[in-house]
Amino acid sequence: MSNSENPMRTPVIEKVIVHMGVGESGQHLVDAENILAEITGQTVIRAFAKMTVPAFGIKKKEPIGCKVTLRGDNAEEFLTTSLKIVENTLKSSQFDQNGNVSFGIEEHTDFPGMKYDPNIGVFGMDVTVVLKRPGNRISKRRIAQTKVPASHKMNKADAVAFLKDNYGVEVV
Repeated sequence: MSNSENPMRTPVIEKVIVHMGVGESGQHLVDAENILAEITGQTVIRAFAKMTVPAFGIKKKEPIGCKVTLRGDNAEEFLTTSLKIVENTLKSSQFDQNGNVSFGIEEHTDFPGMKYDPNIGVFGMDVTVVLKRPGNRISKRRIAQTKVPASHKMNKADAVAFLKDNYGVEVV
């Protein structure tokens, strides 16, 4: 049995994280949360500043963004839609050595059903896709925890091949 036929070697999407960094709290952040909830169909959580940056008027522990974690069918559906928005083209530098990929979407109005509202403005978002192989749980379980062998870990080449085969992504 070759690697391509082995179901334990086939990569899967663990999760898709969608993040909107607003940079300030208040009505602007509430608008971003509403837009993200409408696009993803899930509850949004706030992201807080880790440190004070006086030059930008940001205080530690102040809410400055929002995010959603998608799993399962919701993750695959959102990934398909967002890859169409970026025209199925990603850069090689957007992949990390662990097989994850991140890319940005400049305008929320690119999503189907979203319209521009001059009172709200335009929000961009970051999309991070975390890929894994089945059996990765052995490194996280409580009993008989062991390391994942290097040959079984995801890498950049595996992630690129997975996205090319399953989503028709072109990597430049």
